[in-house]
Order: sequence, then C-alpha cells, then structure tokens
Amino acid sequence: MAKEEIILEQRKKKRDAPLLTAGINEIICELMRDGRISREEKLIGNTDVVSCDRVRTLILKEEGSCEKRQRRLALANERWYKGKVTSSTLLEFGIPAIMHSRADLYQSYHCRYYGSSQRLSFSSLDHCSVLNRTPPSLIQEIILVDDFSSDPEDCQLLTKIQKVKCLRNTRREGLIRSRVRGAEVATADILTFLDSHCEVNSEWLQPMLQRVKEDYTRVVSPIIDVISLDNFAYLAASADLRGGFDWSLHFKWEQIPIEQKMSRTDPTQSIRTPVIAGGIFVIDKSWFNHLGKYDTQMDIWGGENFELSFRVWMCGGSLEIVPCSRVGHVFRKRHPYDFPEGNALTYIKNTKRTAEVWMDEYKQYYYEARPSAIGKSFGSVADRVEQRRKLNCKSFQWYLENVYPELKVPEKELIPGIIKQGGNCLESRAQDITGSMLAGMGVCKGTVNNPPVTQEWVFSDPLIRQQDKCLSITSFSTGSQITLEACNQKDGRQKWKMKGGFIQHFVSGLCLENQSGRVVTNPCQADVPGQQWELLQAT
Repeated sequence: MAKEEIILEQRKKKRDAPLLTAGINEIICELMRDGRISREEKLIGNTDVVSCDRVRTLILKEEGSCEKRQRRLALANERWYKGKVTSSTLLEFGIPAIMHSRADLYQSYHCRYYGSSQRLSFSSLDHCSVLNRTPPSLIQEIILVDDFSSDPEDCQLLTKIQKVKCLRNTRREGLIRSRVRGAEVATADILTFLDSHCEVNSEWLQPMLQRVKEDYTRVVSPIIDVISLDNFAYLAASADLRGGFDWSLHFKWEQIPIEQKMSRTDPTQSIRTPVIAGGIFVIDKSWFNHLGKYDTQMDIWGGENFELSFRVWMCGGSLEIVPCSRVGHVFRKRHPYDFPEGNALTYIKNTKRTAEVWMDEYKQYYYEARPSAIGKSFGSVADRVEQRRKLNCKSFQWYLENVYPELKVPEKELIPGIIKQGGNCLESRAQDITGSMLAGMGVCKGTVNNPPVTQEWVFSDPLIRQQDKCLSITSFSTGSQITLEACNQKDGRQKWKMKGGFIQHFVSGLCLENQSGRVVTNPCQADVPGQQWELLQAT
C-alpha cells in the first residue's frame, strides 16, 4: 500500500472519532436559549457592535498587545468549560460579538481549536499577517514561491524570518504549477494555500483547521473580505454568499439558496459551496495528493478552481465556506503579469480542459455559452481522464443533481419531427394485452411538417418524447422491447443520444434497431441497415 493510501486509511479511522464541538458561538446561542442573555441586552466590554446586514464587520477597541487578548480569550474558554462563564464574563474578555439583525441573536466569531498536533505548510501568502495572527504551534513552515520574478533577492531576504522558506522557479510557471511545487516540498499534514495579496484576520485558521480535522475529505475556504486597491481599507463581505458559476465557467458569488438559509439556525455554521474562488483554502495534504493535485497542463492562472472543485465533489469530498474564518483579499483591476498566449486564450484552454474531463455530455452547454472555445487547442487530457477513472468519480449529472441543482440546463426550442428509415417511420402503437404502449415501425403518413400524432417525436436530449410519453427500454439487455412510458428525466431507461446515424441508449450502449417492424435494442453495428435512422424536423 502506498504511503498516501496508508495515511488516508488512518484519516478514515479518525474521522468518526468523537470530538468536542462546543465553541464560544454555541455558548452564546445556548445562553440565549436558556434565557440567560436577552435579545434586548446591551453588550458591554471593549467591543463595538455593528449590524451585519449593514456592514458585517467588527471593530475591536481593545488596548494592549495581541498576546494579552489571546490570553483573555483562552481564559474565557477555560472558565466556560469549568461552568464559570456568564454573559457578562464573555464580553468582559473582549470576545468579538455582533448583533445579527436578521436572525436576532448574538454570534461570536471566535471558534475554538481543539488540538495542537496539526501543523501546517503555507504557500503563496502574506507571511507577516500569518505570523502575527496564527498560534505559532500551528505553523510548520511558510513556503514562498518566487515565480521567476525580476528580483530574486526579495524572496531570499524573507527567509531570514523564522519558518519562511523560498522556492524560486527557473522560468515563469504561473500560479498552478507554482502551487504544486510548493505543495510537493511541504512537510506538514495540512496545506493552506493563500494568494500573496492577502491579509488574514484574527482567529482565521482554527475554524478551518477544525473542519478538516473532523473530516479529511473537506476542503474549506474562509469568507473572503475585500481590501480596497485604492486605500487598503478593509471591507467585510456578506456571510450569506457561496461560490457559483454559469455555463461559460465564469465564477460568481451568489446568495445561499433560500432553503439552505432557512435551515441555518446558527450563522456560524459552515456553508456548502458548489465551487470555491480558489485563491484561499485549507486541504489535507494526503487528500490533495490522492485527488491528483492540480492539472499542471493548465497555464498561468484561471479555471483551476473549477477543475479542483468538480474533482473534490465528484470524487468523494466536499467544499465548505467557514463563516468564523475571514481573510482579506486585494481584488486587482488587472493582472500584474503577462500571459504568453494572452489572458483570454489561456482561460479558454484551462476551462476547456476542465469541461472535457469533468462535464461529460454537459460540456455542450459550455461550448454554447463560450463558442470562442470551439476548435481551440487544449492539449492532451488522457492522464486526467485516467485519474478520474481510477478514483471512480461520480458523473457531472450527479454533481448537478446533488451539489448544484440551481444551475439549470438551458432549455432549447423543441422542434417536432419524424424518425424514419426509408419510407417507414417510428410510431407509437395501441396498448398490448399487458397495458403497455409499444413502439414500432409503420408506413410514413402525412408530411414532416404535419405528421400524424403517432409518428411525431421531439428529441429533447436525452429523452425522445411523444406528448407526455417517452421512448423507454424494458430491460438493459440485448433484444429489449421498446415501449412508451410517462417521461422521467431521471429514469435511465429513457435516456438516448444520437451518434451519427445511430440512436444509442445512453446507459446500456445498445442501439435502436428495426426488426421487420418490431423495434428493439441490439449491439451497435454499422453494417446493419435497421440501425441507421434519419431525423427530420419540421420547418
């Protein structure tokens, strides 16, 4: 058994081990439920309360050192677990709290970390804020990747700081390959990826680390706040957002679905997200390696977050945004570096590789939304397809149904027509003695624009529809009879696709065949005339 497999096996055994899950956020909610904190109670202490609907930010006015504040937080935690905490005690120790105006409850953004054995490697980050705002025991190393910058001395000078390491590329590699290089030399069990133009906030790491410790297949991201490019002002982002995208694979922030929002009794609860922005996340190193790291044939920047997100979800993991963790990010108006093939072509190449490997038959909607990608070179994806096969990953249809049902498949104008062979047409027949409506062949009647109802079909991929009935196999074996049943998009027996002149069943791989007026499924053979079909649509 390979080293990575042994480590993952150990992680699986630990995943179900009981963990202490109470934290200050649960404490405050519990105090409210018990009536020990009233909704009208005024906060006291050294914390200004700002409406999260308006700004969602905290301004701490605490005097003294950061170490002093951490000691006070630790003491507050200790008193709670000894049963000595009251509402005023929590606030006395300067624990950040806000009034959540919509949920109308007190919420703490301090999430306790329940272990000190996990040490992390960091790659591509603002090392100063990480060192200043992270418990030293949690930092194994900080790895800076110098992507062949014009001044090689910059990175080396930073290695004078404790725990900082520098890797310099011998040529321009871009974000994707640079991250892989940093991850390969990292020695810690957990990897934290950060962009260099970030500033981490207080207690940013512990909540994310806790989630990964509970389940090593989780990939977690913080709420990403905005640091102004103009004056470096820190602007807090909403905690009601998750990552989404459209069919062109354009990332966007979107509101949490209303059903998910209504079920959230605690605003500090982690948020399931279909995709992550990609710049900032925490992942178990063995899990990262097991999944295949990044696609290193992608260039420079762009699209790698979709490829990683699809791979995590479809291959057995999950993605989360942790509201208790906040990291500021400078959103630049343009890239400060060049793309050898241009920004647009590079993004097309990277997203096209993602679509070809992970989106299955749904990649057609990517090409419809981004027609400029058609015909563009994207290199070989054979190794990534093989990686997906070895990991036994789920289909993109599963992803749409279980992870991102809000991404709707574009509806095309459905044009009716006929399905024929020579002078005969596919038609529905009267019910047999068992009550089933059979499909068969009959002499074509009427015209393509005005056929009889029994010979008019609509190919609404992947269904072949006649009014509210759809073409269906009775079994997945050779020689299956074809019937018409009530249409069901999720029924594998009703899924078909056109493949040249064949009408192929999507699941069994067998082809529709006319056997002297009787329609069945058989192995596809190009030399069998009964398997060659012509679809003619009304004009």
